[in-house]
Amino acid sequence: MLQVCPTGARTRADHPRLPVSPAELAVAARGAVSGGAGDIHLHPKDRDGTDSLAAPHVAAALTAVRAAVPGIPVGVTTGAWTTPDPERRAALVRAWTVLPDHASVNWHEDGADLVADALLDRGVGVEAGLYSGTDAVRRFLAWPSAHRVLRLLAEVTDPDPHTAPATAAALLAELRGADTAAALPVLLHGEDGSAWPVLRLAVAEGLSVRIGLEDVLHLPDGTPASDNAQLIVSAREFIDRPTGHT
Repeated sequence: MLQVCPTGARTRADHPRLPVSPAELAVAARGAVSGGAGDIHLHPKDRDGTDSLAAPHVAAALTAVRAAVPGIPVGVTTGAWTTPDPERRAALVRAWTVLPDHASVNWHEDGADLVADALLDRGVGVEAGLYSGTDAVRRFLAWPSAHRVLRLLAEVTDPDPHTAPATAAALLAELRGADTAAALPVLLHGEDGSAWPVLRLAVAEGLSVRIGLEDVLHLPDGTPASDNAQLIVSAREFIDRPTGHT
């Protein structure tokens, strides 16, 4: 599975064509799906371009994107930077009027279990965000409902393209060494300098992947990406090669 992450917490200062409004997210989603994406990870934003979990902002983003790409699963973030208090984050999830298909929960963040429980109670799939270099895997495995998540979102935070593959391999080994985690689907991705090396590793491992302006602003050859669709097309080329090699 190839997921597009069109925006993240970035702003237009990072990329001039970063989609921010619901209408822009819809256009970006349509282009990404046309390029080969089969799943979408959104960061709904308020009018100031700041990530938001407020029901009106989540509803507007989801409604616009689903209208543009009907039938494609759409998820959202629940990152602590949106609302630092985990009890408040969980309350916002419970107040959503339009539900995503899934939502990511970062397990190195305090109160991740509260947010994940709120999502499961509402019938929303959980992507368990497990950052390298943190105690996220241990905290996730201690959660009684760990076996119920949709997938593991293995996130390589090492931005160095030379060391990131080894960091990714260590994270995968940690997951495969635990019975609960080993039984769950994995989406592996990097960020910035590690995005493309980790994507190539994930493809070689037969794992789901993601790409988009949230994770990286350049193409595999180092040139700036014009938009999310161009990133997706480049990722699709790696996936469709028989061996996944460059």
